[in-house]
Amino acid sequence: MRMRILLYAMLFFLLPVEAVADAPLTAAFVRDHQLWIKTGDQEIQVTKGRFVQSPKWSYDGRFIAYIDGDEQGEKSNLFIYDTHEKESFQPYQIETSDYKWSPIKNQLAYNSHGVLNVTKMKDGRPKGFENVALGVSGFEWFPNGREFIVSSQSSLRPTGWGPVPLYKIPVTANLDKNKMESFYTIKTREPDLFGIDADFFKWSHDGKWVAFILIPTASWSMDSNTLCVVNNEGKQFQAVGNMLGFKDWMKWAPSENQLAYISGEGRFLVENKKTTIADMPAAIQQKQYTPEGYVDLDLDWYSPDKVIVARSKENKEWDEGPVPTMFTALYAIDLKTDEQTQISHPKKNEFDREPQVVETTITWLRQIGNKTDVWMKKGLDGQEYRWIKGIEEGPVLLDP
Repeated sequence: MRMRILLYAMLFFLLPVEAVADAPLTAAFVRDHQLWIKTGDQEIQVTKGRFVQSPKWSYDGRFIAYIDGDEQGEKSNLFIYDTHEKESFQPYQIETSDYKWSPIKNQLAYNSHGVLNVTKMKDGRPKGFENVALGVSGFEWFPNGREFIVSSQSSLRPTGWGPVPLYKIPVTANLDKNKMESFYTIKTREPDLFGIDADFFKWSHDGKWVAFILIPTASWSMDSNTLCVVNNEGKQFQAVGNMLGFKDWMKWAPSENQLAYISGEGRFLVENKKTTIADMPAAIQQKQYTPEGYVDLDLDWYSPDKVIVARSKENKEWDEGPVPTMFTALYAIDLKTDEQTQISHPKKNEFDREPQVVETTITWLRQIGNKTDVWMKKGLDGQEYRWIKGIEEGPVLLDP
């Protein structure tokens, strides 16, 4: 009898752990211009008659913000899908393309024509809005959800471009200029450090550093931008390296102040794109991991000491004509041993890109021609299989 009770007790404690470990992955994605959600093997379409772009989950997974646009790019209306009520609604008539959820509650911040606003709440939903600040270019929430880091584009003067100012602004600023705190001023200088704007802010895991891209003038930025970091007090600034302006080409480690990014200049992806790891606070301590003769074109952290990249052979022979497709496959880089192992195996004329990791599950896009599917595997040594067929955008994974 005692043994039976002990067995039941063991099962009681073990079952919840296994249930959590086996919880199915949930993703929002776009297919046929509509918003879809997939959890495990269950797939549902949640919009009809829209032109959905850029879905983003709220911090608790209840809401998905998205843009209802058009093929001409003339319309950009903000909508929110409520997974509890199973309906879309507009928090207000909002036109934007830059919007971000609070890290601590279901409040949405958005930039509309240079005005930073936040939604109010009504009946548990984001409804209405309040002004925060004018003259805003890029922005991101502070990890505490109470302030924003904000950039404002520099001014062109007879003597050249001025500095790029960063501000720390409380959510409740309500256009009060006395609440706009100067955070850091980037004093640019050609050609060593030049930029007229800053965007794509990303915080380190402990909130001590924020990385962002310093963006020069339009033609220059096609070939090179500067990855920068500044600490959370706005006192320590560092230009880390040169890269293209892809926001997903730089990501913080999950538990260390290490920044992985794809370094290199030149708008074409055929050469000079190297996975690089920079340790904070001294960003001069950097190491490249891409072998000679190869380029890395996407990345994500798998664990504190492993990075997954999308890798292809260089194509230095190309000189003119249509830009060649780079047939990438996924590789895992062990930062401790320098061992590098191919972990996905696309067939001829297929290529893998945009790896994403949630716990130990890896997803990526596999493309052939204009057809794109989402593939998945559990762990580095797991069996790869197709998870979602035929997508246009996504998947945006819900982090448990």
